[in-house]
Amino acid sequence: MKFELLLTSLLFSAITAHAAALDEAVPVIKIALAKQSTSHPFTVAYVPDFKRYYIADGGLGPLLDGNSIAVSKSEIHTYGAKGEYINSIQGGLDNRSIYFNPNENELETITYNISSGAGFTPEVGIFALEVDNSGNLTRQHAEKASFNPAFGDAGAMPSFDRSTNGYYCKQSRSNKVFFVQLDKREPVKEILLDLKTAGVQFDDITDNYVAYTDIPGEELAVLDVDHKAVLLFNLKGQFIGRSKLPAQLKLHAQNHYSGMGYANGLFFVYNQNEGEFGTYYGFKVSDQAVNQ
Repeated sequence: MKFELLLTSLLFSAITAHAAALDEAVPVIKIALAKQSTSHPFTVAYVPDFKRYYIADGGLGPLLDGNSIAVSKSEIHTYGAKGEYINSIQGGLDNRSIYFNPNENELETITYNISSGAGFTPEVGIFALEVDNSGNLTRQHAEKASFNPAFGDAGAMPSFDRSTNGYYCKQSRSNKVFFVQLDKREPVKEILLDLKTAGVQFDDITDNYVAYTDIPGEELAVLDVDHKAVLLFNLKGQFIGRSKLPAQLKLHAQNHYSGMGYANGLFFVYNQNEGEFGTYYGFKVSDQAVNQ
């Protein structure tokens, strides 16, 4: 037993030692938005079966339609493997995080106010989005989980961890990250990101978003808006490294709150100045990241 524990410890140490942020982030894909966002473009998902990217808008709360059903006008936009535009649909949800859940083979979204921190509102929670056999989104969705106070801030943009079926949720104006599992009404644990070692303040980085990378030893990534870089941390909150973004990339105040994501091994950043409606860049920021 002692030998097995020692072997596990040495293996983890070796993996962690190998973990390294790329000094310079490498642009892998460019997605020029083909139409104006209905509100704000938030996060990005990738479904490997269809080799498609899905960009979710958010910021428009549900309103009653003619059938007395509460719907949001925020849309979800679909792009191909090389960034070509395919279509857009109004899914009826105020999206904050969109991601692919390989455990259920589903495209899922998390809405604004999942914690009900801003008071109870309709169509709040985690939803499975219906995708047809061609990879096209329909307007249908099914509730997976309702509101849960464990997520913390109303504006949380949780990241999904397939290995635990849990979520990492950065809290606003802080270095706190909650780890949440749906069967608990309180965070399972709290991670404090070591911003001091990273050389940043809480207001330099994204307010409500931390990416889960699924890379051992550098699992968490945040966008440093003020210094134009992606910062990598492990699950203890220890700073692992910094990957600089291109100097010509223009970031604005809204990048603290929207316009980012992590999908297909890439950290996505929105540049609102490029193109008619803005452009997403997918960057490789780790030497261990794998994308298709």
